[in-house]
Amino acid sequence: MPAALIVLVLLVVFAFAVLAKTVRIVPQARAGILERFGKYKASLPAGLNIVVPFVDKVRYMIDLREQVVSFPPQPVITEDNLVVSIDTVIYFQVTDPVAATYEIANYIQAVEQLTMTTLRNIVGGMDLEEALTSRDEINNRLRGVLDEATGKWGIRVNRVELKGIDPPPSIKDSMEKQMRADRDKRAAILTAEGQRQSAILTAEGGKQSAILQAEGARESQILRAQADRESQILRAQGEGQAIQTVFQAIHDGRPDQSLLAYQYLQMMPKIAAGDANKLWIVPSEIGRALEGLGSTMTKLQGIPEDVDGPVHRVDLGPTEADVPEDSTLQHTHDEVAAAIAAAEESIRPATGNGVGEPPAQ
Repeated sequence: MPAALIVLVLLVVFAFAVLAKTVRIVPQARAGILERFGKYKASLPAGLNIVVPFVDKVRYMIDLREQVVSFPPQPVITEDNLVVSIDTVIYFQVTDPVAATYEIANYIQAVEQLTMTTLRNIVGGMDLEEALTSRDEINNRLRGVLDEATGKWGIRVNRVELKGIDPPPSIKDSMEKQMRADRDKRAAILTAEGQRQSAILTAEGGKQSAILQAEGARESQILRAQADRESQILRAQGEGQAIQTVFQAIHDGRPDQSLLAYQYLQMMPKIAAGDANKLWIVPSEIGRALEGLGSTMTKLQGIPEDVDGPVHRVDLGPTEADVPEDSTLQHTHDEVAAAIAAAEESIRPATGNGVGEPPAQ
């Protein structure tokens, strides 16, 4: 019994081992390379696969998904003999697992070396500035070379990207200084253009202001001259009409000697009212002077010696009884009465020396 049990257990273990070797499960997006006695037999698809135990063997499991490989930075010499450090990223996918297994020993290492050599070839024909500004061109050329070279390996290169192009520190410092100088230059140019535009606009504004001020001054002078002319014309017309009216009134009234003497007496207080008149001497022969003035004025043409009365009666308006007494008019009457009294007093013979005394013989 113990021997039979041991044999039974061995048979069960052998059965499980055979079953394990017979059934092969391949994950999704993977491909199994099946070999029989060391020779390629078939490619196992994803899922459950049955193989011959101890005869067939799954040698490789190939990942069919798109893979991303980042290579470390590599030194590359540019056309102007500057060493730059470039690191790349490659996106590729295995399209033929058999070719990727038997055509190349290590396709990832092969892609890396091919990328470095191709990158040195491409960047070696560019200067530093062109290499820094031509990333798309480098990516496209590198992808084309890699896709053509890796096609027989069952690999398709989908995309190549340059992660960074790092020039030497001294070149970085020089580039920063150059960039800073260029920015300072552009800033100075923009500042100068702004100041120029500001000066032009200020000058144009001053010009327009001066023109408007000159036009306003001219129009103001023209209007002022027109106003002065019209004012002088109206004043002259008024003075002419006033003189004509007075002259006509004098002729219509036919003044005589008494009227002229009365007017002379009215002017005497005004003559004495000046600020510069400190002393006023009234001649004793003022009566004779008035008679002489009257006789002289009567000889003037148009002034008769005796008249019967005015040709035209002048309307003097309401009488003093009808008009309320005015303080100004009363003051004028008082001045006239005082002037007449002073004239009569000066005619009388003086009894002593002083004002009104005739001069000594």
